[in-house]
Amino acid sequence: MASIQRRKGPNVVGFWGFLQPFADALKLIVKEVIIPNKANKFLFIFGPGVTLFLSFIGWISISFDLNTQVFNLNNSLLYVLVVSSLGVYGILLSGWASNSKYALMGSLRSVSQMISYEVCISLIIIPIVLFSGSLNLNKIIYLQEKTVWFILPLLPLSVIFFISILAETNRAPFDLPEAEAELVAGYNVEYSAITFTAFFLGEYANILLMSSLFVIFFLGGNAGTFFLFSESFLSIIFQDFLFFFKVILICFLFVFVRVNLPRFRFD
Repeated sequence: MASIQRRKGPNVVGFWGFLQPFADALKLIVKEVIIPNKANKFLFIFGPGVTLFLSFIGWISISFDLNTQVFNLNNSLLYVLVVSSLGVYGILLSGWASNSKYALMGSLRSVSQMISYEVCISLIIIPIVLFSGSLNLNKIIYLQEKTVWFILPLLPLSVIFFISILAETNRAPFDLPEAEAELVAGYNVEYSAITFTAFFLGEYANILLMSSLFVIFFLGGNAGTFFLFSESFLSIIFQDFLFFFKVILICFLFVFVRVNLPRFRFD
């Protein structure tokens, strides 16, 4: 972001700023957790926990290589969609439990946006399922290994899918729920310290998850069409590296869009 906007960024804490995330985490952990007097205290704490929990359990069906997968579900694609769609409950609970009009309006805007773009994501996934003939993420990767990455025949769909996951994760230019000018900070306006950190981690875990889905759907996942010849340790290491490299590229596009495009107004 600093390079694109030609300004100094947080690159002075440690080598190339690598210690900056640890400094931010330490600051948020030691700060006081403030709960509004008239908030629903149980749901106020429960909401960020739900968001963080759902953002993590979506990873159990993601395949990094031939052997690294917690559950190889037959309908792993449906599982990921269901878990990602349940994330709206944490945001809705948090906005309502805060007992603040700003937080409630922010949560409603966020939920309406996330639900609407899930429809778009589901429609985009239908051609991928028809191409691969399966709802299993491993089989979708395997077909691209044997034929061609789906980004070539489905290039327009890949662009629409990328725009949809930007909106699904509330990232700019679709960060309407976090409109500072109209809503102060959106659904998390009353949160601080470790509870705010839970939202923060959940949002970025979802960005990584959606980037991983993009890689699996359109970039062949861990398939290295020029190298994958066995299940040797070297091959597995290469698959992991290739998968994470592709995910980092998509995450870079998230940041690239963030710094180049202005935020839309909700109206």
